[in-house]
Amino acid sequence: MAKAILQLGELTCPSCMTKIQKAVANQDGVSNVKVLFNAGKVRADFDESETDANKLSDVVTELGYEVKKVKVKENA
Repeated sequence: MAKAILQLGELTCPSCMTKIQKAVANQDGVSNVKVLFNAGKVRADFDESETDANKLSDVVTELGYEVKKVKVKENA
């Protein structure tokens, strides 16, 4: 397992947070997702054999949100 940390652009409402959390959690290989509203971050544990951090970033971007930075921590 690895952990993706996505630094987002501004989140304007709690419903944005919920929308992002559901979309990322529905991806294959993703197990634990937390959106930190005040910090503007998404943290997700994922199985590297099923997905990667860039795919998770693409999911968030497709929802209309800006991803400023993608970081991966191996074996989280």
